[in-house]
Amino acid sequence: MRTASDASWGEVDELLTTGEVARLLGASRQHVVNLTERGDLPYEMSGAHRRVRRSDVDRLRYSTQRLSADQRRSLYLAFATAGKLVLHPELVELARENLAHMRTRHTRGRPAQWLAQWQQLLDGPFDDLLLALTSPSQRSRELRQNSPFAGVLTEDERLAALDAAR
Repeated sequence: MRTASDASWGEVDELLTTGEVARLLGASRQHVVNLTERGDLPYEMSGAHRRVRRSDVDRLRYSTQRLSADQRRSLYLAFATAGKLVLHPELVELARENLAHMRTRHTRGRPAQWLAQWQQLLDGPFDDLLLALTSPSQRSRELRQNSPFAGVLTEDERLAALDAAR
């Protein structure tokens, strides 16, 4: 026998089409597809179609999650890195080299997916790279956990960014 709590959990966790998700978010279906491809919105495949859990849509819609101390430090390091890249765009080449090395070690799973996204960002418009690097979004938080920018900042710059995050 189902209880009221079972019914409400089923509604919260039901699988939605991209069209239904688009209506809930007030966005286009293509935007929903983009959210899933970037990793901002988890999905499952049903045949050739994406299905998204209502709970994941709600989490995206109503997320007010604050940054943890580690995430704040990571974000401040990203701010410093972005600033240095703006002044010295040639340092993107160092990130490409780091990424190539990282991709040989992480060929499968979620880390490989994040590294593939970094590859797209490094190969794409510079402004998109800076935006992804410095955004407080969940996607950018995950990307920063797999950052190819080691060595861009000097030790003094790194310590100054960490000090500013306090």
